[in-house]
Amino acid sequence: MTAANETEQQVAAAEAVAEPANAPTARRDFGLLWAGQSVSLFGDQFMTLALPLLAVTALGASPAQAALLKFALFLPFLLLGLQAGAIVDRLPRLATMIGANALQMVAFGAIWLLAAAHSLSFVTLLVLITISGCAVVFFQVAYTSYLPNLYTNPKDLHRGNARLALSESTSQALGPMAAGPVIALLGVVLGIAADTLGFAVSVITLLLIKHREPPRVPTPRERGWMRKSVGEGLKFVKAHPVLQPILACGATYTFFLTMVMTSLVLYCRNVLGLSPSWIGIVVGAAAAGYPIGNVISAKLGERIGYEKALAISAAMSVLGIVAMPALGSIGGIAGVCGLIFGSIFHCIGEGSYSPTSLTLRQLIAPPEMLARVGSVQRFLIWGMISLGSLAASGATALVGLTGAMWIGAIGTVLCLPALLRRGMRTAVFSPVSKENHAVRAGN
Repeated sequence: MTAANETEQQVAAAEAVAEPANAPTARRDFGLLWAGQSVSLFGDQFMTLALPLLAVTALGASPAQAALLKFALFLPFLLLGLQAGAIVDRLPRLATMIGANALQMVAFGAIWLLAAAHSLSFVTLLVLITISGCAVVFFQVAYTSYLPNLYTNPKDLHRGNARLALSESTSQALGPMAAGPVIALLGVVLGIAADTLGFAVSVITLLLIKHREPPRVPTPRERGWMRKSVGEGLKFVKAHPVLQPILACGATYTFFLTMVMTSLVLYCRNVLGLSPSWIGIVVGAAAAGYPIGNVISAKLGERIGYEKALAISAAMSVLGIVAMPALGSIGGIAGVCGLIFGSIFHCIGEGSYSPTSLTLRQLIAPPEMLARVGSVQRFLIWGMISLGSLAASGATALVGLTGAMWIGAIGTVLCLPALLRRGMRTAVFSPVSKENHAVRAGN
């Protein structure tokens, strides 16, 4: 059976079955989830600014040592990313989210108290950040797997994902603007306290959610169950005609995008000769594009289909990234404006791509496989951040900042052929039908 025939049968089956109703408390519970996550994400921006400053000013760490904090936070995704999916698929996802955020609250609370008492060492800080990173892994896997329990209607599910993505992008845009003055006024220690408070609010809102997942049939934990469970998730993603291209595209894009973003600040300073104020405008302008993309993603997916929306969003992202070094090379005010335009344009595409790809993944993966599929995605995408940073370092040493920017920008083009393959190619180039959600039958 060809992929096209299989897709046609899935569409027919989806049209023959009425859409199940959302959970009775879906609207209320999503509001709690959205509010708690919005506060927590806003608090994370305080942590992003406060941690390096705390390490350098209070603990006497060097800038190179301070850079290890981000490594410690993302390292657990490489070490635990795949295993977390297998574990979360055996646990209640809401309870996992509560436990993970509670652990982050404790970790950052300990950093805050130890720093306030002048008893915090850099090694202790690294350990507590790594513990927090482990909690982030489990929270993210459970978080992206929980929403389908509330919203079984594809339109409502995608709107929910878009709203959660909007909170993330808005916090990235506005959070640093608020965190900077607060930290300057009250100090870095109270900046850590703000993040601790954000996690506390998230835990409370999660505890207030009424809807519970249906009980699962216990799965015996035979010898080697972890390896078998992880293997099933990898095999499912590798064999799926839509998921595999989406994740391949995301991994390729993230690797080369990281090269661009890692080089951007020094490129602006050393190559374009921009002042710190202008560098801040260029870097901050990127965040302005995300909310726009988040808002248009739901309408775009409903109008032309999620697969086509995904391809358009990816193309916009790539076009914006390639425009950054191309327009920036003009120099002067025109070059700076071009760089800002490219940055905003790529973030509009990325802001649309992210919730759309998440919705497709949630609609395609069976409930018992959803966390493992999410863990494969997190392992690939977040793992590429660390590898892309290393590649940027090597490229800068060999061909300079301008060369590293161009390699990263042109490299992102490779994500498009990675996306337009197999079932994605069939869906993208097929006519738009009235029922354009071909993947519903995979749910």
